[in-house]
Amino acid sequence: MPNRNKPPREARGDAEKRPHRKPREPRPAPREASAHRGERIAKLMARAGLCSRREAETWIAAGRVAVNGRVLTSPALNVTADDKIAVDGKPLEAPERTRLFLFNKPAGLVTTERDPEGRPTVFGFVVERFPDLPRLISVGRLDINTEGLLLLTNDGGLARVLELPATGWIRRYRVRAHGEVDEAALGRLRRGVTVDGITYAPAEVTLDRVQGTNVWLTLGLREGRNREVKRVLEHIGLEVNRLIRLSYGPFQLGQLGDGEVEEVNTRVLRDQLGPSLAAAAGASFSRPTRAEMQGDINTHSGPGERKRKHVRTLRTERDTRSDETPRRRILRSATEDRKGREVAVERVVPIRKRSDAAKPTRNARRFGAERQVQPGRPPRPKR
Repeated sequence: MPNRNKPPREARGDAEKRPHRKPREPRPAPREASAHRGERIAKLMARAGLCSRREAETWIAAGRVAVNGRVLTSPALNVTADDKIAVDGKPLEAPERTRLFLFNKPAGLVTTERDPEGRPTVFGFVVERFPDLPRLISVGRLDINTEGLLLLTNDGGLARVLELPATGWIRRYRVRAHGEVDEAALGRLRRGVTVDGITYAPAEVTLDRVQGTNVWLTLGLREGRNREVKRVLEHIGLEVNRLIRLSYGPFQLGQLGDGEVEEVNTRVLRDQLGPSLAAAAGASFSRPTRAEMQGDINTHSGPGERKRKHVRTLRTERDTRSDETPRRRILRSATEDRKGREVAVERVVPIRKRSDAAKPTRNARRFGAERQVQPGRPPRPKR
């Protein structure tokens, strides 16, 4: 019950008024967003193609990474271009352009860098036959007996993004399995099944043909869980005895030979990733490759490579060139391709000698003849 003898708040003195609360101090911004610029050390190591992010964190915990001479014990550090990073005592090389390779994996190779059992690995196979390629990371894994398309990249950030089920890229397989199957069993796979407490997403599956006691299927998955194909087919009574991956998202195995490697064109890779995936992966398509960084930036690759000459050298050659040597001029301009992108073009135009320049050209001779007064025709008026 209110105290009637107590005067109202407006009539109280300043001493009886409640003191003002101290204003709250603003919370500090997250450390990674404000206090430190750059990017995480593990992310930078992965983008340089040295290892994956998870492996980078393991290397840091083992004391193999140092920044500015100080050995790291935690991956919770952002670094910039001004920091000096060393891995196993060697400076970390700058990341090159994001590259993607298609590899037709033969059966019998383990998708790992080092196998404790001494079995042949994918990366040992690639390094032995293609020594000019950079250090590569696989996008996902294939079992030792699984054949077909395996994506390899030099960018750990791209590999991580393409592995995520949220990316939504479908993986298609050609499967040979022992046993019998009907449309009812395939319908269960299309709706999704649960095996040993693990729920697998709906799959795209078609029965291609029956070959004796085996059946050939085409299976499409979007999650790519460990041994998912074998487990879901065993759930409907089929035993997989051959598995070939045909595609991974928009990239197809096609006619790529067994054990061969083919690089995806940079423009094709950029178009297939799109802006969202490229930004999520932190991909860069403008940086030079490792070979270009080690060589002269003005050196042309391929057969007949040559160096661009300095302007002083060109002027000296121009002054010492004989009259018999035809001179050339390079006209540089730009045009657009079918998608509206700007493309630089060069056109080489021969420069006539001064003696030739004094001679009238074909058009000059023709119009000069028309300007002459002909019999029976009045002279043309001058404009």
